[in-house]
Amino acid sequence: MNASRSRSRSRSRSRNHSRSRNRTRRAVRTGQYAALAGYLVFLGFPFLWLLSTAFKPPRELGSLHPTWIPEDPTLGNFRQAFAEQPLLHAAFNSLVAALCAAVIAVVLATPMAFVLARRRGRLSTAVSGWVVISQAFPFVLVIIPLFLVLKNLHLVNSVPGLVLVYAVWSLPFALWMLTGYVRAVPPELEEAAAVDGAGRLRTLVSVVAPLLAPGIVATALFAFVTAWNEFFFALVLLKTPEQQTLPVVLTHFLGAEGAADLGPLAAAAFLATLPSLVVFSVIQKRITGGMLAGAVKN
Repeated sequence: MNASRSRSRSRSRSRNHSRSRNRTRRAVRTGQYAALAGYLVFLGFPFLWLLSTAFKPPRELGSLHPTWIPEDPTLGNFRQAFAEQPLLHAAFNSLVAALCAAVIAVVLATPMAFVLARRRGRLSTAVSGWVVISQAFPFVLVIIPLFLVLKNLHLVNSVPGLVLVYAVWSLPFALWMLTGYVRAVPPELEEAAAVDGAGRLRTLVSVVAPLLAPGIVATALFAFVTAWNEFFFALVLLKTPEQQTLPVVLTHFLGAEGAADLGPLAAAAFLATLPSLVVFSVIQKRITGGMLAGAVKN
């Protein structure tokens, strides 16, 4: 009788413990979803407000009681923005600079990452330390010597000079990212290729590079977005309107006393965000796969 009661109490405690654990899990999951929803709202609010402002007429822009949805939406801000500033030409300059810088950074970083990931030693440690330290240098600290170097190379006020700057600035971050992806590739695959007679370059191109495709795409995307959004180097190095990039041209919507032409500025800024959004949406699966590949340990 006592044994039966003891088993009954034990089963009851087990059920209560299981219910308590399930409630805790549901509470934690609910908190996670709430935090994620709050983070999405935090990220989406500026973009949605920018989109709303881009379609508002001047009367609504000066209203003391702004609304989310324009009462009388208009495309006048977009027409005025294109009429006042060379947005298409500036966007082309930004696209050329960002694409070329991303390609150069990835092409240079891939073999370097392969060497760093496979050969551990003092040189690898020193290079890894340089990668980390280089990201801590502020732009202002390097702009004067950088300007002098480009002046001696006759690359000031030119898109090729800006491409060179962006590629060099993106290289440490690209190298750091790709090193993690290379370390996730099993070395046994390279050993098998060596047994079949493949050299280092052939192994990198035919064996390692296809497995690194998601990581290469993700790294190139981050390098592209960084160069597309960069403002300070473009402001200092580019002087003539024909060479300026889109972030610099956006500042032309500000008046002499700091007053902003809010409608055209919002329209132009909205158009400037579209390339990054399109690229992210198109290769989202590649980015996800690259992130997971870099996180796997073998």
